Amino acid sequence: MRAISIRQPWCWLILRPDLTGPARAAAIAAGVLKDIENRSWSTRIRGRVLIHASRGMTRAEYEAAQDPLWPVGGPTIELPPFDQLQRGGIVGVATIDGCVTPNDRTSPWHVEGQYGFHVVESKPLPFVACKGALNFFEITPDLAAQLRQMHDLGAIA
Repeated sequence: MRAISIRQPWCWLILRPDLTGPARAAAIAAGVLKDIENRSWSTRIRGRVLIHASRGMTRAEYEAAQDPLWPVGGPTIELPPFDQLQRGGIVGVATIDGCVTPNDRTSPWHVEGQYGFHVVESKPLPFVACKGALNFFEITPDLAAQLRQMHDLGAIA
């Protein structure tokens, strides 16, 4: 199973575990879920991937994500307190359905000059501790089996 590490609070903004049911559907329709994961490199990877919350997060990163859509006139998004964001493990699953170039501005979440992995169908999962890595990485077979037993993940590329 393939995973990608994302630093908090950006990981939380993609998964938005605080939203369920009709509130989640409304947030998706309103563009309040982060739908672009910004990177300095492109990818051809498509399909479902596990979302790993990186262990590291600075106070400056947390503060930079406060009200992330304000510059584009978007709604206010209140982050959980700094010490309540899960780090150092698998926290969700999502589908990457494309990669936009640095010149494309298809989303308010796309940072100028970066590639953007377009993320859809994000779903939070209960936290499972594991070590992350740079780029995309394969989780261990034991962890993959554990996650498949816990959740209906099917085959993840």
